[in-house]
Amino acid sequence: MKNFSYLYLLIFLISSCSQLSDEDEFGLIIESEWQRGIEENPLRASAMGILDNNDKWPSYSLNDINDDHNHNVDILNKLNRINADSFNNPENILNFELFKNQYIESIESHSFKAFLIPFSHRGGIQLQHESAETLPLREVSHYEDWITRLNSIDVYINNHIDIAKQGIKEDIMPPRILMERVLGQIENQAFIKPSESPFYKAFMEIPDSISNDDKKLLQKAALEVIEKKVIPAYATLYNFFKNEYLPNCRETIGINKIPKGSKYYEFLAKKFTTTDLNPNEIHDIGLNEVKRIKAEMMKVIDEVKWEGTFKEFLEYLRSDSRFYFDNPEDLLTEYLATSKRIDPELVKLFSYLPSVPYGIRPIPMESAPDTTTAYYQPPAADGSRAGFYYVNLYRPEVRPKYEIEVLTVHEAMPGHHLQIAISMELDLPNFRKYGGITAFVEGWGLYSEALGYDLGLYKDPYSKFGQLTYEMWRAIRLVVDTGMHYKEWTRQDAINYFLENSAKSKQDIINEVDRYINWPGQALAYKIGQMKILELRNKAKSTLGNKFDIKEFHFEVLKRGSLPLSKLEFYINEWIIAKSL
Repeated sequence: MKNFSYLYLLIFLISSCSQLSDEDEFGLIIESEWQRGIEENPLRASAMGILDNNDKWPSYSLNDINDDHNHNVDILNKLNRINADSFNNPENILNFELFKNQYIESIESHSFKAFLIPFSHRGGIQLQHESAETLPLREVSHYEDWITRLNSIDVYINNHIDIAKQGIKEDIMPPRILMERVLGQIENQAFIKPSESPFYKAFMEIPDSISNDDKKLLQKAALEVIEKKVIPAYATLYNFFKNEYLPNCRETIGINKIPKGSKYYEFLAKKFTTTDLNPNEIHDIGLNEVKRIKAEMMKVIDEVKWEGTFKEFLEYLRSDSRFYFDNPEDLLTEYLATSKRIDPELVKLFSYLPSVPYGIRPIPMESAPDTTTAYYQPPAADGSRAGFYYVNLYRPEVRPKYEIEVLTVHEAMPGHHLQIAISMELDLPNFRKYGGITAFVEGWGLYSEALGYDLGLYKDPYSKFGQLTYEMWRAIRLVVDTGMHYKEWTRQDAINYFLENSAKSKQDIINEVDRYINWPGQALAYKIGQMKILELRNKAKSTLGNKFDIKEFHFEVLKRGSLPLSKLEFYINEWIIAKSL
């Protein structure tokens, strides 16, 4: 039985009253839905600093999934009865369109039943110890809440198993090659001493503000719950996964191989790009971009006076030790130094910067071998935790130095941290403030990479080649993601295409290709979003001439939070017209 807050019940009763305007009723719905989401996902709530259910796991079972779907249908029916044209606040009309679209997409997505695949090699139940990275762990009560959560992890794991069993019945299964990675991750949780469990790491780093006596009590309680609940629960998951789930996983890689899979991928392509582009059109855009960027790469190769072929130059970059650190400490130091070189230059391009800081952390070693080069973790909503740029220090000998500048620009400043932290400071409804539209968020991140030239980066030709490598990487994504999920490409086809056109190391390429297999469609958002922002910038620059100000343009792009690309285009066109007068 799900818990509904008193606030939700009160809002439901109030919204039934006929005297409410449509705009007021909409305001009550978005607030009640936000509260409902917080109640049903305590992990997210904890990460945001909302601790009402700090000792609970999210609601996650087949019944919960079906209840959520039915609830979403009910909310959409309520929204369909609201006339947004009657709203007094124009901003609320935009809020209404974006909010309603979430429910339309969720309901359509549910019909494809991809929720019956509950496992991912890039996160999930087998890596739940990483939740501690974003939890408030500052006081004794916070650690006690985490221990209480761990005490019921068996229920959470068993719910995953029930969903996976239904997936077997309906033949909605993930690729075996990815699930073999998951099996290894589960094994690392199931066959280990409590004191060596990844879950115990958080209890080895208890802050000095907590007394030694309390530390000992917390550590003792943690070891006990890990021994009696956590490890046995993962052992159960391991046995199910090895003996029942893995043997039923499919040998194919494309999402088009599950029931209604091609239609599902067409839906995902539109969802992640916020356009009406179909997979074949996106594939062709990718091929054209690969060709264009490769021509830019050849100019750099000529600049360094390379006398061999393009393929030989890529092999040189992948194999010469001058381009790599031989230890993780030096690699991390360079990431830190690069970020600090960028920060003072930002005022050249931005009139407004976020107030919340960011830091750099290594990706946890339990997941580092199976994940990508870096990722970004937004700050806590209550300001209790900074944003964090996570970098992969696993095998530094395959992490090129010439990628450090461009990667830092994308994940930290002026990329994800700047855009997301600004969004969190805007006067927006919570669903927009703390949500995100992938084509905008990742399009901005990729767009930001080219801003590195204005920030004094890429002075070395190899770093310039690194920037082009990252843009090529996102163009390749359009080709290989559509190739694997829609055009019958094999995993090796995708790896080979990457190797032929990018200086990315083979380790990165394999992890990237497996990421696209795991998360169909998401990789399409980056290049499509970046191309739209660049198109709008070029239009503004050519139309406005001397009136064009890069700081104003960036402010206009960012000041409403993340938007579908069509909405971004509408607002930038309005700004161009207003500036032209």
